[in-house]
Amino acid sequence: MQHRVIVLGAGYTGAIAAGRLARRLRREGVAITLVNAEPYFVERVRLHQLAAGQDLPPRPLAAMFAGTGVTLRLARVTAVDADRRTVTVTGEREAREELPYDTLVYALGSGRHDQGVPGVAEHAHDIASRPGALRLRARLAELVAGAPVLVVGGGLTGLEAATELAEARPDLDVALAVRGALGERLSPKGRRHLRAVCDRLGITVHEHTAVDAVAADRVTTADGTSIPSTATVWTTGFAVHPIARATTLETGESGRIVVDRSMRSVSHPDVYAVGDAALAMGPGDKPLRMSCASGVPMAWQAADAIAARLSGGKVPVTAVRYYQQCVSLGRGDGLIQFVTADDRAVDRALTGRLAARYKELICKGAAWGVAHPLLVPGRARRVVAPRGECGERAERAGDAVAETAS
Repeated sequence: MQHRVIVLGAGYTGAIAAGRLARRLRREGVAITLVNAEPYFVERVRLHQLAAGQDLPPRPLAAMFAGTGVTLRLARVTAVDADRRTVTVTGEREAREELPYDTLVYALGSGRHDQGVPGVAEHAHDIASRPGALRLRARLAELVAGAPVLVVGGGLTGLEAATELAEARPDLDVALAVRGALGERLSPKGRRHLRAVCDRLGITVHEHTAVDAVAADRVTTADGTSIPSTATVWTTGFAVHPIARATTLETGESGRIVVDRSMRSVSHPDVYAVGDAALAMGPGDKPLRMSCASGVPMAWQAADAIAARLSGGKVPVTAVRYYQQCVSLGRGDGLIQFVTADDRAVDRALTGRLAARYKELICKGAAWGVAHPLLVPGRARRVVAPRGECGERAERAGDAVAETAS
């Protein structure tokens, strides 16, 4: 009897978790199914490039997981019953099906968060998904020279979007609205470089500006000011997929699944959550932020913990910490802000063309790790032979290969 592992979502975290599990476990004992609505892997950290008119190479999931033993199921997840241990999916021709699991890896990620602001859903664009980025791309292609474009949100996504659009379309009047000061969480060196880039690219920065409403041709700020915008890009944060909140899984106020240090649900031990969907604590007992920097090591941790528990081994727990925040500021410029373990900026930053190359290497490395799951070094690979109906215990079989640092 094979132990059934279902991974929901094939973004960075879900795809990495599935590939890492395939490396850890022999096919004779475990069946791994990866469920995703789209047939392609999406490099979410590059969606601002797609929106700005650049073409990204297609990455078919079927080709990426060919020969790994992972079964790819193209379907939308519509429900999770954590008590019955089933997932409801909708596939071709809207056919519904229940998939039973023994272990579930929940990696459905997040989307745009409208923050409850009127008009965002109707009039604002986002780059939190490939369809959203493509809609923005189409809208920008319609705009004539001098048309105002406003990016709302001063986080890393907003900074990348504003600078990418301004560089790719210098004929447009690109502006950025931020609640606080520009780059307020960066070091002094980082803030100086960011402001210099915005000045060079002609980006108008509206600091200490909260947007209270979005219309088709403008936004209205908290003090009643009207800022013209023929294309408003909303980047004020992410909201997790609502499915988890509708289950009996314990979730936090934001709807993220509460997990322990091994990424295991605190309420349902056969469920693991990774990436933006998981509420995991990091250094200083602070929640890990929604980001690729958090999600990738979370996926490693979950896969290693599942493999260890299935094989009867000791569960490895490695603290997730931060080293830097990487920001692309167009194609030829960037900012690498070094940070403490709990993500606070230190007085060291890499800027300019070298920083852009650094960020590009990180993006390529993350995509390569997803596309080559069996070539990424890792811990022991074992045969798993589950015992009992639930398959919660398994015995080892075969020798382990030498462990290599990940």
